[in-house]
Amino acid sequence: MNKKIVHDALILTAFTLVLGFLLGAVYEITKEPIAAAEKAALDEAYKVVFADASSFEEDTEFDAATAAEIIAASEFPNDEITAVNKAVDASGNVLGYVINVTSHEGSQADISFSVGVTNEGVLNGYSITSISETPGLGVLVQEEPFYSQFEGKSEETYTVVKSAPAAENEIQAVTGATISSRAVTNGVNACLVYFREALQGGN
Repeated sequence: MNKKIVHDALILTAFTLVLGFLLGAVYEITKEPIAAAEKAALDEAYKVVFADASSFEEDTEFDAATAAEIIAASEFPNDEITAVNKAVDASGNVLGYVINVTSHEGSQADISFSVGVTNEGVLNGYSITSISETPGLGVLVQEEPFYSQFEGKSEETYTVVKSAPAAENEIQAVTGATISSRAVTNGVNACLVYFREALQGGN
């Protein structure tokens, strides 16, 4: 009996080692293509929200911990600023910023997107990079007419309403998807808070 237990344990150990090796090999093979695909998706999102930019440069002064402190002290603590890039023209001038944010207020899961803000604080809009909201409802926050409500506006914050907006800072929710609409709107608000406190006038 003891010999069988030892034998089975050795087989299990060997199997685990081989499986671990294979998983490691697969990871090494796939990590670069996955990273390249993720970068391509982000680059596309950046161009959507800053079409005038010739390139995008990582903001080397961005600090996730500082960003978290700024957002935690705001009215939008359920949002997370994950990265910041400068939108640069052909002459090297900074036109504004692309701020990546993840909202933890989605109805199904987190919603991640990129927000374009000019140096003057004008919104160019946003582009969603990850969403798992309900098909036909929550996912509509990435389509017209919802997302265009933010474009070209420079309000300090935005609020979600269910009827037609009566003010520039009001955003009409997608019918049947108020939670998703609010998640995106608050994510935009968080980006504007970070922009005003950490970026505006700093380029």
